[in-house]
Amino acid sequence: MSANAHHSDHAMPVRNDPQFGSASIGKLAMWIFLVTDAMSFSGFLLAYAVLRSTMDWPVPADHLGINLSGFATFILICSSVSMVLSIDGCKNKDRKAMLNWLLVTISGGVIFLGIQVYEYTHLVHMGMTLSKFIHGNNLFSSTFYIITGFHGLHVLTGVIYLICEYRLALKGNYDNGNYDRLEILGLFWHFVDLVWILVFTFIYLL
Repeated sequence: MSANAHHSDHAMPVRNDPQFGSASIGKLAMWIFLVTDAMSFSGFLLAYAVLRSTMDWPVPADHLGINLSGFATFILICSSVSMVLSIDGCKNKDRKAMLNWLLVTISGGVIFLGIQVYEYTHLVHMGMTLSKFIHGNNLFSSTFYIITGFHGLHVLTGVIYLICEYRLALKGNYDNGNYDRLEILGLFWHFVDLVWILVFTFIYLL
């Protein structure tokens, strides 16, 4: 009797979260998509590295707005944190927290896109277009717009995705605490943030 009691005292606590440690079909599908998408970004960055190492390449800091893009990077990282807090709010069935943090995440994505549009407009006026760079190698501007633009499309897709889920949340679809769909969305958003850190490092800083 005492042995059984001693064993129960050291037993692992039972988790109340039925979704903990589980992988739904949606999560598996998102992971497969992200792996294939990561290959696309890897190809772009590898091509950029090869071109830069084999050609006369301008110094990015002399032409790109590093301070502004650094601020955009900070905003995107903060939006990743707010995405986590939104999911946590859903887990705890805190509808207000979930909605507020989801809205903060959307705002972060919109601000990032706004900064990117502003930067593109400024660079075009400075003579840096998709096909022409008046200060040097045209491939510098081409690869810059292709890689950052490809990422920008991902952020735009993520913002649209976030807005759609926010509308569902407003209708009460997550009031039961089932956060599986939000976690799938979170996987995509964290991926977008991580990729931007790599893009910012390779294209702006190095």
